[in-house]
Amino acid sequence: MKTNNRLAAAKCYEKIGGLFYYQAAYSQALDNYFKADKLFRAENAQLNIAINLNKIGETYYHGRQYKAAEKIFLQSLNIYKSLKNIHGIAQTYGFIGQTYEKTNARDKGVKYQQLALREYEKTNDKSGLAKIYENLGSLHEDKLELDTALKYFTLALELDKAGNNRIAQIEVINNIGDVYRKSGRYKQSLIYTHQAANLAKELNDQYQLGSAYRDLSKAFNLLNRNDSAYYYSEAGRNIFLEIYTQDNEKQMALLQTLFEIEQKDNAITRFENEKITNRVIAIAAGVIAVLIALLGYAIISRQRLKIKNEQKLHEQSQLNLKGELELKSKELTSHTLHLIQKNQLLEELKNKLNAIVKDDKRDQRKELKQLLSLISMNHNQDRNWEDFRIVFEQVHEDFFDSVKKHSSHLNSSDMRLLALLKMNLSSADIATMLGISQDSLRISRYRLRKKLNLPEGENLGAFVQNL
Repeated sequence: MKTNNRLAAAKCYEKIGGLFYYQAAYSQALDNYFKADKLFRAENAQLNIAINLNKIGETYYHGRQYKAAEKIFLQSLNIYKSLKNIHGIAQTYGFIGQTYEKTNARDKGVKYQQLALREYEKTNDKSGLAKIYENLGSLHEDKLELDTALKYFTLALELDKAGNNRIAQIEVINNIGDVYRKSGRYKQSLIYTHQAANLAKELNDQYQLGSAYRDLSKAFNLLNRNDSAYYYSEAGRNIFLEIYTQDNEKQMALLQTLFEIEQKDNAITRFENEKITNRVIAIAAGVIAVLIALLGYAIISRQRLKIKNEQKLHEQSQLNLKGELELKSKELTSHTLHLIQKNQLLEELKNKLNAIVKDDKRDQRKELKQLLSLISMNHNQDRNWEDFRIVFEQVHEDFFDSVKKHSSHLNSSDMRLLALLKMNLSSADIATMLGISQDSLRISRYRLRKKLNLPEGENLGAFVQNL
């Protein structure tokens, strides 16, 4: 097929079909014969077409599809006639006659066998003549024309002996025994049937041996020799049972082989498809690579200029960011200082209020007004802790999110303490901003360490600076 030698490929399909045919795998045989037919027709090989059609017809015949077989045989006959091939015409007439015999159209069967006989006589084909004589004998036997049947079987046997065709002799001798049995001449029947059985044994033809045993059983039964009849009946049955078992085993082995062949064919098909796919991918990859190279060459020069411009913009952006960060840091420092001053003021107020409380003077109205004035002045400058947090997050992005990953139990006071630690303020400034004593600050730091699960010995300030 790869070299487009269709005639040789057709002959291969025909031989594969024959292998299946002889194993009674008729479906697979037909599949290959029809593949051969298609290729033979493509080459207009008329003789090969006719030969292959007869094989298709025989396959239908043994598959008991007699109408299909008849149709195919008639196609073959027309081709042989157009080629004036006498042997092919004679053989096909014989096949058609056998097909009519199976459909009980015995008169038509006799007609076509007589036509086959005349064609074989033209070429003096003794093997072909013997087969047609046997077919005619079977047809006349079916019509109970036993003397005529015996005549044709005897002629077939003489030709088979002349041609030393011992296999063909078995069936003919057995048929002669059948005719004698059906005509009531049982002793002559036994002589021929025993002869057929002995020859079948010698040639190891189990099917013909089983047939001979079956006919011997019938003859002995008619002679009322029932022991012998039973013996040969059982012997024949055992042979056919063994043949049936062997055929089943062959069929199973054939199916297994077909399955394995199909698997291998599928694997080969997948491999071939993968090769084609890989080849296409490789070609496509090559084309893409060339396109990429061309595009890259065109783009690189433009990208260089773009990169330079982006570098300049990046540098300017970095300068702006740096300036903004410095501004935010100053703002944060300002907020921090303001909070410190506020808390210092609150501490001062607390001290003065304590002094007033301790003083027994009744006229304290003037001093209280002064304190209220001082608080009001400080209130206008206070942006509170929320403003501080907003500015702090702008300087230290994601700081609070990082802290929350270490503990989910932190409150707002803890967050304030962590922010002040991040600014690296002194303990005194932190205590002032939070409005607590340094002892309270130490306790707050201790609790914060516990919430953060810091191991003993690890510095809290260092931990916060690394966040």
